[in-house]
Amino acid sequence: MTYTEMNIVGFEQIMEQLETVKDPEIDTVSIIDLGMVERLDRAGATIDIDILPTFLGCPALPIIQKNIKQALLRITGVESVNVTFVHSPPWTSDRINEKGQQGLKAFGIAPPPEFLEADGSWHIDCPYCSSTYVTLDNLFGPTACRSILYCKSCKNPFEAMKPVSTL
Repeated sequence: MTYTEMNIVGFEQIMEQLETVKDPEIDTVSIIDLGMVERLDRAGATIDIDILPTFLGCPALPIIQKNIKQALLRITGVESVNVTFVHSPPWTSDRINEKGQQGLKAFGIAPPPEFLEADGSWHIDCPYCSSTYVTLDNLFGPTACRSILYCKSCKNPFEAMKPVSTL
């Protein structure tokens, strides 16, 4: 992120409002939790914000854009909000903060693994029972950034965030 608390008037209020903007598919995490905010600037009554989509072609981007504008326009003195989706640097799952990881678990999605094995494999614990006895059911989940796994301990299928991209 390229902003600092020192150079933006009303920074804390802006961040509070952005915390209310949830992922439309996962209502337990905000765009802040997911690390989607790349740049934030305020010039008088205008806020400019650059957002990193979690994956290219995300169908929720218009909803996220509308929700960001609505949230920031609630701030006294803000008259316009410019939301730009940027792709550089690419969003990766390592941008998810601790609160976001807890929010994912609460929703039933395993947070991304912290590291990859030397052979490129990755291991996820079940978000329901914390078991390590899980298998990959399908690398391709409902979105490009998630996979489907199955816990052999509690017998629940669940989604997991894919590991950090190295592309």
